[in-house]
Amino acid sequence: MDERMRFVIRLNDGESMAALCREFGISRKTGYKIFERYEECGLEGLSDRTRRPFRYANQLPEPIEAAIVAARREKPHWGARKIRERLLRRLPHAVKVPACSTIHAVLDRHGLVSRARRSRTHAEGTPLSAGLAPNDLWATDYKGEFMLADKRYCYPLTVTDHASRYLLLCEAMESNAEKPAFTAFERLFRERGLPRAIRSDNGVPFASPNGLFNLSKLAVWWLRLGIGIERIKPGHPQQNGRHERMHLTLKKEATRPAGANILQQQAKFDAFIEEFNSERPHEALAMKCPAEVYTPSPRPYHGIPEPHYPFHDRTVMVTSCGRLCLYRKKINLSTSLAGQAVGVREVDEGIWLVSFMDYDLGYIDLEEKTLQPLDNPFGPKVLPMS
Repeated sequence: MDERMRFVIRLNDGESMAALCREFGISRKTGYKIFERYEECGLEGLSDRTRRPFRYANQLPEPIEAAIVAARREKPHWGARKIRERLLRRLPHAVKVPACSTIHAVLDRHGLVSRARRSRTHAEGTPLSAGLAPNDLWATDYKGEFMLADKRYCYPLTVTDHASRYLLLCEAMESNAEKPAFTAFERLFRERGLPRAIRSDNGVPFASPNGLFNLSKLAVWWLRLGIGIERIKPGHPQQNGRHERMHLTLKKEATRPAGANILQQQAKFDAFIEEFNSERPHEALAMKCPAEVYTPSPRPYHGIPEPHYPFHDRTVMVTSCGRLCLYRKKINLSTSLAGQAVGVREVDEGIWLVSFMDYDLGYIDLEEKTLQPLDNPFGPKVLPMS
């Protein structure tokens, strides 16, 4: 206000409008508007005015808004459509009843709309084991890129035995595919047998950010084979440090520089695997080579066994779209479990416990058709299922 007053005083003293506007850094249009407000309202015209609009397009008369709120409190389970129909019947025809969207906005503004909570789980990691014997714990990762003929390739699947440091697999293939992971692991299981557990990060294809408990189809397949899942905490690669350190050596010796074509690059990878396993001494193994301490797994791979749920009331197949159909009710479970058999057991009237393999996933409410996940299905087992 002080600046405007000095502007008007100097203007009344006879100074030029154009010169004053240049000095105060305003346009001539703004200068004339200030002077006109001063002539019309005096000193009050120089004070700041509210920028609140004179009219709100969606503002309702207070009686109409009060009627909407009263109807909702009288009928707490009614939505905007039913409340609008009630207003149409009770209010005079001369009163314009607002649209359903406006009624819903009024209810939301007054805190009368219950918002559905998303049941999305966040990656937190799982308990990690020591892995003291060969094939007790495998560590795997999906990363590593190199440029080859102006095209980006990956050696996405690297697997090492946690105890013996034995490098089991290194495949050169194009990335962003889940099927190659199944093919590579199946070949590896046939050659080396099954480990007790596999440790990985929380990325694709080992985990799914949108799946139930971040389960991916690959992780579900591991569970079907009786392989435990271990995941490091997000942002803590040191929990899989032995495997991460192997990647540094792999990049230096096998991808810098990359091969001229994919066959030459694969030959580099094959040579590195042979050297890493059979020639390169490891300090953590008392300068022994991994091949000297590695032994194949005593658990052979014979395909996927059928799950059995003897402690449950029934076995239900998950549909291809990830739903569970129970008593003509459809409950969303997870697409990562599509085609899998799960066990369900009624623990209360209308409340069913759903389990996959040795893991209890959560409780199903048939009336609400919802799944309430448990906190940690990878923790201690609740049911001694076979």
